[in-house]
Amino acid sequence: MQISSRFTIAIHVLICIETFQDDYKVTSDFLASSVNVNPVVIRRLLQQLKKAGIVSVIRGSGGTKIEKPLNEITLLDIYYAVECVEEGELFHFHENPSKLCPVGKNIHSILDKRLEKIQKAMEQEMKSVTIQDIINDTKKLL
Repeated sequence: MQISSRFTIAIHVLICIETFQDDYKVTSDFLASSVNVNPVVIRRLLQQLKKAGIVSVIRGSGGTKIEKPLNEITLLDIYYAVECVEEGELFHFHENPSKLCPVGKNIHSILDKRLEKIQKAMEQEMKSVTIQDIINDTKKLL
């Protein structure tokens, strides 16, 4: 299992918007050049962030801006906006473990609660980090 690159790309995009908004028109092409991906990838991502109320996008070459205070946008908000976690579950279980095998018939009772606990811990940690925190760290390096 691996969290897709959409998550880190979304963080990269938000940092770029904040960093360059006063000096450049921050378009999907501009963002794509920083991330080094196709602008279509950025447009799809921006639509997900827009749907979550994190950014606004002006069609054409109008640019993008962040709609919420940076200290109110957490990594968990971004994760929920761009990741496709089915039914809220980070870990996807294989569908049909054998009921005839002592391991297969018990694997859910063995792992389900542990995996849920791991997911909650990850989400709690993500909730504690804001885009403002990331921006602050970025400014130290610029």
